Formats: sequence, structure tokens, C-alpha cells
Amino acid sequence: MASDAPAAAPSGEEDAAPAAAPGRRTAGSRSTGRRSPGSRSPGRPGDERLERRRERRSRWYRRDVRWSPYAFVAPFFVFFLAFGLFPLLYTGWASLHRVELTAPGDMEWVGLRNFSRLVSDEFFWNALKNTLTIGVLSTVPQLLIALGVAHLLNYRLRGSMFFRVAVLTPYATSVAAATLVFVLLFGRDYGMINWALGMAGIDPVDWQNGAWTSQLAVSTIVIWRWTGYNALIYLAAMQSIPDDLYESAALDGASRRQQFLHVTVPSLRPTILFTVVVSTIGATQLFGEPLLYNGAGGANGGADHQFQTLGLYLYEQGWVNLHLGRASAIAWTMFLILLVVGAVNWLISRRLRTSSQGR
Repeated sequence: MASDAPAAAPSGEEDAAPAAAPGRRTAGSRSTGRRSPGSRSPGRPGDERLERRRERRSRWYRRDVRWSPYAFVAPFFVFFLAFGLFPLLYTGWASLHRVELTAPGDMEWVGLRNFSRLVSDEFFWNALKNTLTIGVLSTVPQLLIALGVAHLLNYRLRGSMFFRVAVLTPYATSVAAATLVFVLLFGRDYGMINWALGMAGIDPVDWQNGAWTSQLAVSTIVIWRWTGYNALIYLAAMQSIPDDLYESAALDGASRRQQFLHVTVPSLRPTILFTVVVSTIGATQLFGEPLLYNGAGGANGGADHQFQTLGLYLYEQGWVNLHLGRASAIAWTMFLILLVVGAVNWLISRRLRTSSQGR
């Protein structure tokens, strides 16, 4: 019967492989002679170059984070200094001198004489009156129509995006193209407006040579160009009004007209004030429409200066009569008028905020 115990190992064989002698390598531990990239031991030249490269990248990154915002806004300040601040300061200095456009370097100090002459200048007061009249005739209907158009666009309509783009199209139209078209419409002999009036039994109107008619024609151009722009501003403000206000008004039995008058309009007070101020500033600087409407007549605003604005009067003094000092005084007078408009806007806005907080 064979024994189950394993046979004993010969006494001359060792139980384990002999240990490697010092200074020798075994077959399994033989080196390939290669190192992985970047596994250089510390202190070598390659590691120092890599560390310096990392430091430079980190330094450039910190500089980029710190100075990039200033580089992005720098073009605005460069253009503002060149075309905003410098002309403002130069015209302020020129308004205190007698200087001609043909020799802008030859200045004679006159102090406030250019401003005092404006007080007794009937053409200046005529231009100021025309500017105010055209501003009222263009701003009031323009904002009222824009408010109504925005109210219609605020409802869900098919093709609402098309209508929003359509009302903005006049704003994107060139002022020269728009004015030339309206010159044809308001023509005395062959204009479409007089043709429509003749169909209604009304005699033709000499739109360009009349005082009120010429100002109404210029105002119509402004209304056509800027109504869509203001309508989109009102539309954006209407869409920010909470729906809860309309739902509460509807539960109280308010009609859509009452909701518009008692919910929409009060919520649009800051926006309406903004558009009034912007339209007033635009009316004060009105230039292109009356200049092109006069055609070959130049900057006199008609034979009797009946629609000459402050912008046209400034242009006439500086670039037709070559009186740069007087033109600079007119420009600064317009600037002071706009400062007054801004101050009134600030006071009204402050009162509106105070009244809204007190409720």
C-alpha cells in the first residue's frame, strides 16, 4: 500500500532560489536602459528650464487676467477722448474767442461776447422757437403712436416677429433716403399728399414755404423714423410687467382698456420718461431732416428761416458764414439746454421713486 505522505526532497537541493549576489542583477530585474519622458531626477538642467517656463506662463496669465479688461475698454476711451471730450473742450475755448474757420489758429479773446450776441440775435431765437415747435409736433404724436403699437404687439399675434421687424425698418432707413421720399410726397405740384387733398376737395398746400406746414412736414419725417424704435422700447417694458397685475384687474372686472390705462401706463412711467428725454435730446439736435428737406436751399431752413433749427443755425454760422467762435457758442448753448433737460429728468425720476416707495 503506497504511502500518502509526499516524498522528501533530496537533501542536496535548496528549498529556495539562491539570493542574488551583491552588485549583480537577476534576469527579471534587468533594466531596459530607457526613462519615461519628464522623469529626470531633480536638479538637472531640463527640470530648471521646465520650471522657468511654468513661471513665465504663470506670470503672463496673471498679467492677462489683470490688464485684459482695460485693453478691452481702451478703444472706447480713445474714441471718446478724440471725438467727445476734445471737441467739447475746444469748442468751449473757441466760444470765448473771435475765430474764423479759415484760420482756426488765430484767436482773439472776446470773453462772453459771442454768448451775449445770441441774446439779441433774432435768428437764434427763431431757430430756438422752431426747434421747440418741431420737437413738440414730432415727440408727442410719436410717443403716443409708439405706445399704441407696442400695446398691439404685446398680444400674441401670428407672425409677431415679422411685425416687430417691420416697425423697426424705418429706423434702419437712411435719413437721406427717407427725407427725399417725403420731399416727393409733400411736393406742391406733383406730391401725393396734395393729390389726396385734391381728391377730398381741398386746395393744394405749399408745404415747404409755409411756416406751420413746413414744420409739420419735417415733424412727419421724424415721426415716421422713430416711432418703431420707441415702440420696441415700450414693448420690452410691457413684457416685464407681472401677469398677476392683469389677472387681479381682470378679476375685479376691468376691461382691456381699463387694464391699459390703470395697469400698463402706470407701470411704464420710468420708460415713458426715458423716451421723452431721449426724444427731446434728439429734437434739440435735429439737423439732417430739415437740411435735406430744404434741398438746394442750404442751411437757412427755408426762404424765411421758417423751419431752421438750432442745428441748422449752428451749421450756417460755422460752415457757411465761417464764424467758428459763434458756432461754438451756439453749440455750448445747446449743451446747456440738454443739461437742463437732464436735470429736469433727474428731478422727475426722483419724485417718481419717492412716490412709489411711499405707497
